Amino acid sequence: MRERLLAAEKVKAIDWRDGVLYLLDQRKLPLEDDWRGYRTAAQVAEAIRDMVVRGAPAIGIAAAYGVVLGLRERLAREGDWRDGLAADFELLAASRPTAVNLFWALNRMRERLDRLEADVSPAAALGALEAEAVDIHASDREANLTMAQFGMELIRKHSAKPQQVMTHCNTGALATGGFGTALGVIRAAHLAGLLERVYAGETRPWLQGSRLTAWELANEGVPVSLTVDSAAAHLMKTQAISWVIVGADRITANGDVANKIGTYQLAINAMHHGVRFMVVAPSSTIDMNLESGEDIPIEERPAHELLAVNGQRIAADVEACNPVFDVTPADLIDAIVTEKGVVERPDAAKMANLMSRKRLH
Repeated sequence: MRERLLAAEKVKAIDWRDGVLYLLDQRKLPLEDDWRGYRTAAQVAEAIRDMVVRGAPAIGIAAAYGVVLGLRERLAREGDWRDGLAADFELLAASRPTAVNLFWALNRMRERLDRLEADVSPAAALGALEAEAVDIHASDREANLTMAQFGMELIRKHSAKPQQVMTHCNTGALATGGFGTALGVIRAAHLAGLLERVYAGETRPWLQGSRLTAWELANEGVPVSLTVDSAAAHLMKTQAISWVIVGADRITANGDVANKIGTYQLAINAMHHGVRFMVVAPSSTIDMNLESGEDIPIEERPAHELLAVNGQRIAADVEACNPVFDVTPADLIDAIVTEKGVVERPDAAKMANLMSRKRLH
């Protein structure tokens, strides 16, 4: 299966070439394939904040490369490059508040920096940080492949027949460093003959489902039907949907999951209709420092994202409430799939046991 998954890798959103970070501008997909080059930490922070790159793993990878760019920029100036780089860390950390992968990647880069000798040469420091960023990128790709296998086997365990599944937002190659998290499992299920159809919610207000997920699946010949977000309960009632499969932006120590707004109501609907609910995310998404989902900061983005499309107002002259994440309690989740293994019916003890394991990849 691993070889088939590798052969199926066709899309990527992040490329590191010749000391420049290239990001596929996901705001313009699927109408325009626009790659942008970034050469400073400030530019990368802006790209993360403005949704050029999105998806928790991809944000973390981009931030790691942003640290490398920040160091290169600091070395070109006079003064203490360590002090200057500290400001770049802070700038990158402030770009998005909810996805813990961002802070996990920055912590890895900071730890690598702290291990350098005090008198390390600038070239050696730059080489060490670049190698760390490249390793973060490569590790995410490997984690994607492992999670795809685990999730596919979990689907097969419950039924060997082709199944209909539902997903939300975009969790594919565009959101990660490789094959995808939830969408990686869906891809693997398709390759294994376990998938009949995917129902993808449009995911308002940025429409990641209709612009990105549907585009990825259609390009690979995976049967997909786009739906409005509010059709989920009706489809669970009228269609033979077996699984809801989603990603995560942060998972707390008790197994609560923060993900794209609308995930919580999908989990409630799934529980009511007897549909299994799977969360797929690398262990870097798990924040053992937070006891429960009540502790997760929830990002609220500007009102215009909800009130206008392409700058054209489509709503009445009112205020808007635009939280972009919600928290799904652990007791609504059937399984959390990571590269370290699968936790069924997650709770604090099971999450602690999972995180005590070494990386499988």
